[in-house]
Amino acid sequence: MAWWKAWDLTETLQSELSGKFERLIMALMYPPYRYEAKELHDAMKGLGTEEGVIIEILASRTKIQLQEIMKAYEEDYGSSLEEDIQADTSGYLERILVCLLQGSRDDVSGLVDPGQAVQDAQDLYAAGEKIHGTDEMKFITILCTRSATHLMRVFEEYEKIASKSIEDSIKSETHGSLEEAMLTVVKCTRNLHSYFAERLYYALKGAGTCDGTLIRNIVSRSEIDLNLIKCQFTKMYGKTLSSMIVGDTSGDYKNALLNLVGSDS
Repeated sequence: MAWWKAWDLTETLQSELSGKFERLIMALMYPPYRYEAKELHDAMKGLGTEEGVIIEILASRTKIQLQEIMKAYEEDYGSSLEEDIQADTSGYLERILVCLLQGSRDDVSGLVDPGQAVQDAQDLYAAGEKIHGTDEMKFITILCTRSATHLMRVFEEYEKIASKSIEDSIKSETHGSLEEAMLTVVKCTRNLHSYFAERLYYALKGAGTCDGTLIRNIVSRSEIDLNLIKCQFTKMYGKTLSSMIVGDTSGDYKNALLNLVGSDS
């Protein structure tokens, strides 16, 4: 109940703050799963759907995290997250998002059946590169129901069969939000910290800053693995996350982000 008791403070802060700084402080006021539920709700309300936000959250969270997000979503918005996603998306994108939400990929044993991995790789090849057109459901089923350890082996076997990476095949066989969703699953499977480092880099790079992506990923990972993401960021881009924040933001907003990110040492 403490969450609801804090709401008066939240309303007070909203009346005193504005802009990006307000958005960041509000994000910090939410308990973690309620914040992610809010981001998903905001991505679907209104005329357009921010499919990238939904893909990012669903593809990068564990089964337990997704269950907590679904519970928070239903408590706060009085509807089922799965049903809202089904109402707001369609086609193969809807199928892959619902499949991800059901969280069938976790396998704590880490065991891999080499024969099954080869079979999955052959099935992916037969569903894409080998035929005219693409069997999208085969891609969705394998990407969304196999563990990360198993998928890593599948990707290795696929490259032997197809003489190209699974990423290159996805890019040539799909497009739009479905392509983005499939590639996100692959990226999160290969290296979750690299995926978030890339999201943060492109949120800061270029003419404008994608503040929604920047705030969401720093806030949501700040108590989980932000230090590991920072290390990966520096390895990938040859500069620190904090240096890019300094170069791309200003004022109280910049200072608050830097406090969350912490030192570079």
